[in-house]
Amino acid sequence: MAESNCTQVTEFSLMGFTEDPVTQVTLFLMFLLIYLVTILGNLGMIALIKTSPQLHSPMYYFLGNLAFVDLCSSTIITPKMLVDFISEKKGITYAGCMAQVFIFDLFGMTECVLLAMMAYDRYMAICHPLVYPLVMSPKWCFQLVTGSYLMGLTNGMGQTISVSNLSFCSSSVIDLFFCDISPLISLSTSDTTLSHVILRTSASLLGVSSSLVVLVSYVAIISAILSMRSAEGKRKAFSTCASHLTTVSIFYGTSLFMYLKPSSDSSGERDTWAAVFYTVVTPMLNPLIYSLRNKEVKEAL
Repeated sequence: MAESNCTQVTEFSLMGFTEDPVTQVTLFLMFLLIYLVTILGNLGMIALIKTSPQLHSPMYYFLGNLAFVDLCSSTIITPKMLVDFISEKKGITYAGCMAQVFIFDLFGMTECVLLAMMAYDRYMAICHPLVYPLVMSPKWCFQLVTGSYLMGLTNGMGQTISVSNLSFCSSSVIDLFFCDISPLISLSTSDTTLSHVILRTSASLLGVSSSLVVLVSYVAIISAILSMRSAEGKRKAFSTCASHLTTVSIFYGTSLFMYLKPSSDSSGERDTWAAVFYTVVTPMLNPLIYSLRNKEVKEAL
């Protein structure tokens, strides 16, 4: 009966980072700089890959799509966060919140699968170089990337439908700087069992399986690199792989921490800064790491 008398909220309030005005200005400038670097870095990477013939290979095809995904996922989060830093009312409409959940979960899972595809590509290039051109054909690469987007779309739709069926009556304050699935489930006044099952299943089947693909691929890659006789070959292979592993570790580590931790294990500040890494920092780092540590990209520049 209480559920039927519930007045559904039409707007959510976002807690953000701090109420201190000086700290808010400092954070605004810091995140504005990060966002500008993210936009310029990812757009530059896409343009460079598109216009440079020496970068028309499977590795850079995946990297171009990763840059596009980072651009979209960052844009759905950071501009709203920047506006909240300089406005008194840190709110988002119910429809806007659902849209943010859908788009972020779509591109978040797409990136998760794309990183696994990139690890598989490096495994084939280093461990099976003779059959690499045959296996990683343009058609197969297109299918892998399309599959990544479809998995992301499935995840986005599933999570959004799940959370849109929940009731929000007692509180409308989200303890984060954007609408994320975990704090929304915690905020709901209705039965959240199904939502928790969908979230954990998605994170386990797609997130954990993708991270296992990365792990297994790099165990094989490192083993193959160590058996190389050429010091130059080892250096080049380690340089390429180190770039990928750096971003993968940050992205998978923080995102799996957020979505697979127990519901009772919640710390507002810790969760906020963990979310910053996979929503704001990683999209900025990807183009920087791949350009600064990659000889082919520097030559194309």
